[in-house]
Amino acid sequence: MRIALGIEYDGSAFAGWQAQHDARGVQAAVEAAVAFVADHPVEVTAAGRTDAGVHAAIQVIHFDTEVTRTPRSWVLGANANLPKQVTVLWAKEVPDSFHARYGAMARSYRYFILNRAVRPALGANNITWVREPLDHERMHLAAQQLVGEHDFSSFRAAECQSRSPVRRLARISVRRRGELIAIEVTANAFLHHMVRNIAGTLIAVGCGDRPVEWVGEVLAARDRKVGGITAPPNGLYLAGIHYDPALGLPSEAGEIFGLACPVRPDQV
Repeated sequence: MRIALGIEYDGSAFAGWQAQHDARGVQAAVEAAVAFVADHPVEVTAAGRTDAGVHAAIQVIHFDTEVTRTPRSWVLGANANLPKQVTVLWAKEVPDSFHARYGAMARSYRYFILNRAVRPALGANNITWVREPLDHERMHLAAQQLVGEHDFSSFRAAECQSRSPVRRLARISVRRRGELIAIEVTANAFLHHMVRNIAGTLIAVGCGDRPVEWVGEVLAARDRKVGGITAPPNGLYLAGIHYDPALGLPSEAGEIFGLACPVRPDQV
Protein backbone atom coordinates (compact mmCIF):
# COMPACT_ATOMS: atom_id res chain seq x y z
CA MET A 1 0.00 0.00 0.00
CA ARG A 2 1.03 3.61 -0.46
CA ILE A 3 1.06 6.07 2.44
CA ALA A 4 1.26 9.86 2.21
CA LEU A 5 2.58 11.98 5.05
CA GLY A 6 2.41 15.71 5.65
CA ILE A 7 5.55 17.07 7.31
CA GLU A 8 6.78 20.39 8.66
CA TYR A 9 10.39 21.20 9.44
CA ASP A 10 12.80 23.92 10.45
CA GLY A 11 15.32 23.92 7.63
CA SER A 12 17.96 25.88 9.55
CA ALA A 13 19.09 22.62 11.13
CA PHE A 14 19.63 20.85 7.81
CA ALA A 15 21.60 21.02 4.55
CA GLY A 16 18.34 20.79 2.61
CA TRP A 17 15.68 18.13 2.06
CA GLN A 18 17.71 15.59 0.10
CA ALA A 19 19.61 12.83 1.89
CA GLN A 20 23.37 13.41 1.59
CA HIS A 21 26.46 11.39 2.46
CA ASP A 22 28.40 14.26 3.99
CA ALA A 23 25.66 16.51 5.38
CA ARG A 24 22.42 16.31 7.35
CA GLY A 25 19.32 16.14 5.12
CA VAL A 26 15.69 16.08 6.24
CA GLN A 27 14.97 13.09 4.00
CA ALA A 28 17.37 10.82 5.87
CA ALA A 29 15.84 11.70 9.23
CA VAL A 30 12.32 11.05 7.92
CA GLU A 31 13.25 7.74 6.29
CA ALA A 32 14.91 6.50 9.48
CA ALA A 33 11.90 7.43 11.62
CA VAL A 34 9.32 5.91 9.25
CA ALA A 35 11.43 2.77 8.85
CA PHE A 36 11.38 2.30 12.62
CA VAL A 37 7.56 2.30 12.57
CA ALA A 38 7.34 0.10 9.47
CA ASP A 39 10.03 -2.29 10.74
CA HIS A 40 11.63 -2.32 7.29
CA PRO A 41 13.76 0.08 5.20
CA VAL A 42 11.72 2.89 3.65
CA GLU A 43 12.47 5.22 0.74
CA VAL A 44 10.30 8.31 0.59
CA THR A 45 9.48 10.58 -2.35
CA ALA A 46 8.83 14.26 -1.66
CA ALA A 47 6.71 16.81 -3.47
CA GLY A 48 9.76 19.01 -3.86
CA ARG A 49 13.29 19.51 -2.62
CA THR A 50 14.13 22.47 -0.41
CA ASP A 51 17.59 24.00 -0.15
CA ALA A 52 19.73 24.37 2.94
CA GLY A 53 18.10 26.71 5.44
CA VAL A 54 14.67 26.65 3.73
CA HIS A 55 11.71 25.57 5.84
CA ALA A 56 8.51 23.64 5.15
CA ALA A 57 5.19 24.45 6.77
CA ILE A 58 3.90 21.54 4.70
CA GLN A 59 5.93 19.03 2.73
CA VAL A 60 4.13 15.99 1.30
CA ILE A 61 5.85 12.64 0.85
CA HIS A 62 4.82 9.12 -0.07
CA PHE A 63 6.26 5.68 0.54
CA ASP A 64 5.23 2.06 -0.02
CA THR A 65 4.83 -0.60 2.64
CA GLU A 66 3.23 -3.99 3.18
CA VAL A 67 2.62 -3.45 6.88
CA THR A 68 -0.63 -2.17 8.33
CA ARG A 69 -0.55 0.77 10.73
CA THR A 70 -3.23 3.26 11.66
CA PRO A 71 -2.69 6.88 10.59
CA ARG A 72 -2.25 7.74 14.27
CA SER A 73 0.48 5.11 14.62
CA TRP A 74 2.40 6.46 11.63
CA VAL A 75 2.22 9.98 13.04
CA LEU A 76 3.04 9.24 16.68
CA GLY A 77 5.60 6.56 15.90
CA ALA A 78 7.50 8.70 13.40
CA ASN A 79 7.45 11.77 15.63
CA ALA A 80 8.85 9.76 18.53
CA ASN A 81 11.89 9.03 16.38
CA LEU A 82 12.38 12.36 14.63
CA PRO A 83 14.60 15.25 15.71
CA LYS A 84 12.72 18.14 17.30
CA GLN A 85 13.05 20.22 14.12
CA VAL A 86 10.84 17.81 12.12
CA THR A 87 7.20 16.85 12.75
CA VAL A 88 4.78 14.56 10.92
CA LEU A 89 1.43 16.37 10.81
CA TRP A 90 -0.80 13.68 9.29
CA ALA A 91 -0.80 10.31 7.54
CA LYS A 92 -3.21 8.95 4.95
CA GLU A 93 -3.43 5.87 2.77
CA VAL A 94 -3.54 6.92 -0.90
CA PRO A 95 -4.03 5.09 -4.22
CA ASP A 96 -0.97 3.28 -5.58
CA SER A 97 -1.05 5.72 -8.51
CA PHE A 98 -0.49 8.71 -6.21
CA HIS A 99 2.86 10.45 -6.62
CA ALA A 100 3.85 13.21 -4.22
CA ARG A 101 5.92 15.04 -6.83
CA TYR A 102 4.31 14.36 -10.20
CA GLY A 103 0.76 14.43 -8.86
CA ALA A 104 1.03 17.99 -7.58
CA MET A 105 -0.98 20.51 -9.62
CA ALA A 106 0.75 23.50 -8.05
CA ARG A 107 2.96 24.56 -5.17
CA SER A 108 2.93 27.60 -2.91
CA TYR A 109 5.76 29.33 -1.11
CA ARG A 110 5.78 32.19 1.38
CA TYR A 111 8.76 34.44 1.96
CA PHE A 112 8.82 36.38 5.23
CA ILE A 113 10.72 39.61 5.86
CA LEU A 114 11.17 41.37 9.18
CA ASN A 115 11.31 45.01 8.14
CA ARG A 116 12.70 47.11 10.98
CA ALA A 117 15.83 49.05 11.83
CA VAL A 118 17.32 46.58 14.30
CA ARG A 119 18.19 42.93 13.79
CA PRO A 120 16.10 40.17 15.39
CA ALA A 121 17.32 38.21 18.39
CA LEU A 122 14.38 35.80 18.34
CA GLY A 123 13.80 33.49 15.37
CA ALA A 124 16.67 34.95 13.36
CA ASN A 125 17.04 31.65 11.46
CA ASN A 126 13.37 31.66 10.48
CA ILE A 127 12.91 35.06 8.87
CA THR A 128 14.86 37.46 6.66
CA TRP A 129 15.76 40.84 8.14
CA VAL A 130 15.78 43.97 5.96
CA ARG A 131 16.67 47.19 7.78
CA GLU A 132 15.75 49.64 5.01
CA PRO A 133 12.06 50.67 4.96
CA LEU A 134 10.14 48.68 2.34
CA ASP A 135 7.06 49.83 0.46
CA HIS A 136 5.04 46.62 0.26
CA GLU A 137 2.43 48.21 -2.02
CA ARG A 138 5.11 48.98 -4.63
CA MET A 139 6.41 45.43 -4.25
CA HIS A 140 2.92 44.00 -4.76
CA LEU A 141 2.31 46.12 -7.85
CA ALA A 142 5.68 45.18 -9.33
CA ALA A 143 5.09 41.49 -8.62
CA GLN A 144 1.93 41.36 -10.75
CA GLN A 145 4.11 41.58 -13.87
CA LEU A 146 5.21 38.02 -13.13
CA VAL A 147 1.74 36.48 -13.20
CA GLY A 148 1.10 34.14 -16.13
CA GLU A 149 3.21 31.72 -18.16
CA HIS A 150 6.69 33.09 -18.79
CA ASP A 151 10.31 32.20 -19.36
CA PHE A 152 11.73 32.77 -15.86
CA SER A 153 15.40 32.49 -16.85
CA SER A 154 16.12 35.77 -15.05
CA PHE A 155 14.99 34.15 -11.80
CA ARG A 156 16.68 30.73 -12.01
CA ALA A 157 19.96 29.74 -10.41
CA ALA A 158 22.92 29.04 -12.66
CA GLU A 159 22.99 25.44 -11.40
CA CYS A 160 19.28 24.86 -12.08
CA GLN A 161 18.84 21.50 -13.82
CA SER A 162 15.30 22.01 -15.11
CA ARG A 163 14.91 21.27 -18.82
CA SER A 164 12.75 24.34 -19.39
CA PRO A 165 12.69 27.79 -17.72
CA VAL A 166 8.99 28.22 -18.53
CA ARG A 167 6.64 28.23 -15.55
CA ARG A 168 3.04 29.31 -14.98
CA LEU A 169 2.78 31.63 -12.01
CA ALA A 170 -0.86 31.62 -10.87
CA ARG A 171 -0.72 34.32 -8.22
CA ILE A 172 1.68 36.43 -6.19
CA SER A 173 0.97 38.92 -3.44
CA VAL A 174 2.92 41.09 -1.01
CA ARG A 175 1.27 41.88 2.30
CA ARG A 176 2.34 43.70 5.45
CA ARG A 177 1.29 43.34 9.06
CA GLY A 178 3.25 45.71 11.24
CA GLU A 179 6.95 44.94 10.79
CA LEU A 180 6.24 41.67 8.97
CA ILE A 181 6.08 41.45 5.16
CA ALA A 182 4.96 38.27 3.41
CA ILE A 183 5.54 37.47 -0.26
CA GLU A 184 3.17 34.65 -1.28
CA VAL A 185 3.61 32.82 -4.58
CA THR A 186 1.71 29.96 -6.23
CA ALA A 187 2.88 28.33 -9.49
CA ASN A 188 2.62 25.02 -11.29
CA ALA A 189 6.30 24.45 -10.45
CA PHE A 190 9.38 26.44 -9.50
CA LEU A 191 12.93 26.74 -10.77
CA HIS A 192 15.95 26.47 -8.47
CA HIS A 193 16.14 29.64 -6.32
CA MET A 194 13.19 31.12 -8.24
CA VAL A 195 11.30 32.41 -5.19
CA ARG A 196 14.44 33.72 -3.49
CA ASN A 197 15.43 35.55 -6.69
CA ILE A 198 11.93 37.01 -7.00
CA ALA A 199 12.12 38.13 -3.38
CA GLY A 200 15.51 39.78 -3.89
CA THR A 201 14.23 41.62 -6.95
CA LEU A 202 11.10 42.82 -5.17
CA ILE A 203 13.15 44.01 -2.18
CA ALA A 204 15.12 46.25 -4.55
CA VAL A 205 11.83 47.79 -5.67
CA GLY A 206 10.48 48.05 -2.14
CA CYS A 207 13.44 50.03 -0.84
CA GLY A 208 13.31 52.42 -3.81
CA ASP A 209 16.49 51.30 -5.56
CA ARG A 210 14.53 50.26 -8.64
CA PRO A 211 11.24 51.37 -10.25
CA VAL A 212 8.15 49.19 -10.36
CA GLU A 213 8.59 48.62 -14.11
CA TRP A 214 12.03 47.12 -13.57
CA VAL A 215 10.60 43.72 -12.59
CA GLY A 216 8.98 43.39 -16.02
CA GLU A 217 12.26 44.37 -17.66
CA VAL A 218 14.14 41.74 -15.66
CA LEU A 219 11.60 39.09 -16.69
CA ALA A 220 11.85 40.06 -20.37
CA ALA A 221 15.67 40.00 -20.32
CA ARG A 222 15.78 36.25 -19.58
CA ASP A 223 19.17 36.83 -18.00
CA ARG A 224 19.88 36.13 -14.34
CA LYS A 225 22.64 38.75 -14.23
CA VAL A 226 20.18 41.64 -14.64
CA GLY A 227 17.98 40.66 -11.68
CA GLY A 228 18.18 41.38 -7.97
CA ILE A 229 20.16 39.49 -5.37
CA THR A 230 19.25 35.99 -4.27
CA ALA A 231 17.47 36.60 -0.97
CA PRO A 232 18.62 34.52 2.03
CA PRO A 233 17.04 31.09 2.56
CA ASN A 234 15.89 31.62 6.14
CA GLY A 235 12.77 33.58 5.16
CA LEU A 236 11.47 30.95 2.72
CA TYR A 237 8.76 28.39 3.52
CA LEU A 238 7.23 25.68 1.36
CA ALA A 239 3.60 26.37 2.27
CA GLY A 240 1.33 24.38 -0.01
CA ILE A 241 1.27 21.34 -2.29
CA HIS A 242 -1.97 21.32 -4.25
CA TYR A 243 -3.42 18.00 -5.41
CA ASP A 244 -6.69 16.80 -6.87
CA PRO A 245 -9.26 17.66 -4.16
CA ALA A 246 -10.76 14.18 -4.56
CA LEU A 247 -7.72 12.80 -2.73
CA GLY A 248 -8.75 14.66 0.41
CA LEU A 249 -5.19 15.53 1.40
CA PRO A 250 -4.77 18.39 3.91
CA SER A 251 -1.84 19.62 1.88
CA GLU A 252 -1.87 23.36 2.61
CA ALA A 253 -0.29 25.08 5.58
CA GLY A 254 -2.36 27.11 7.99
CA GLU A 255 -0.96 30.27 9.51
CA ILE A 256 2.72 31.12 9.55
CA PHE A 257 3.60 34.07 11.76
CA GLY A 258 -0.15 34.61 12.09
CA LEU A 259 -0.66 35.04 8.33
CA ALA A 260 -2.74 32.62 6.29
CA CYS A 261 -2.97 32.41 2.52
CA PRO A 262 -5.63 29.92 1.46
CA VAL A 263 -5.51 28.94 -2.21
CA ARG A 264 -8.53 27.28 -3.81
CA PRO A 265 -7.98 24.55 -6.43
CA ASP A 266 -9.61 26.73 -9.09
CA GLN A 267 -6.85 29.30 -8.60
CA VAL A 268 -4.09 26.97 -9.70
